[in-house]
Amino acid sequence: MAHRPRFALPAPLRLAGLLLAVVVLATGCGRNSKEDADEGLPVTELYEKAHNQMVRGNWSDAERTFKRLVAQYPYGPYTEQALMETAYAQFKAGNHEDAVSTIDRFIRTYPTHRNIAYFYYLRGLANSNRDAVFLQRVWSLDPSRRDLASPQQAYDDFARVVQRYPNSKYAPDARQRMVELRNLFARHEMDTALYYMRRGAWLSAASRAQYILETYPQSEFQNDAVAALAASYEALGNEALAADARRVLQLNDPQHPFLSGDWPDYPMAIRKLNPFAGEVSPTGNRNATRDR
Repeated sequence: MAHRPRFALPAPLRLAGLLLAVVVLATGCGRNSKEDADEGLPVTELYEKAHNQMVRGNWSDAERTFKRLVAQYPYGPYTEQALMETAYAQFKAGNHEDAVSTIDRFIRTYPTHRNIAYFYYLRGLANSNRDAVFLQRVWSLDPSRRDLASPQQAYDDFARVVQRYPNSKYAPDARQRMVELRNLFARHEMDTALYYMRRGAWLSAASRAQYILETYPQSEFQNDAVAALAASYEALGNEALAADARRVLQLNDPQHPFLSGDWPDYPMAIRKLNPFAGEVSPTGNRNATRDR
């Protein structure tokens, strides 16, 4: 029977392979030793360790330890609390997708838990912060211009807290966050109306402004919507409706820049070079102090 020939590797290649093997073994041993250190620990020690990690702000380590607790002790008095703490640690670490997943698991497992209002509230916080990391931080993008699916889910979560658990300690803050999210939605629609106005699509702009007034009454952008109506009707030659809109704006916001011909404030040409900039906010600098 023929044997496969063996070839000797050159000395430099043998040395490189040996170094690679050492690195791999060292990395694997370091990782396994860190994980194995928690294996078999009593549940009380695991919980205390994870709790101390959270106190020190070591959110990732706390999440790992709480997960180990749940894996080793899936049933017991510490399991529910460990799941709660896991979701919070994930949220604090910025792992909002994981936090939402953990919260969903908890709600399915313990739908009548005494702290269920807290979980809907925490899920609202996590959903509020999803999909908002890189571009918003790097380009200082207005959150109203990103996809609003996650903020809408957050709004639904906060609404559930307010409607189902109105006496919970989370309801007041949830109600305030709903107001902020409604302003976010209204601003998104207002930016769309501005887009249409800049391109001379006056019917579309008027329709979008009317939608804002009907869907988000009393929002921070209702006066901008009225100004958009006035500008659109003027461009369309409907003097009667334009005069009505102008009259309403004069009554509710006599200092609005539209009334002095300084609105909308379109971006400078240099801004157009930024492909992520989008349209300038129709509120201009007047709401700069309100933006987050």
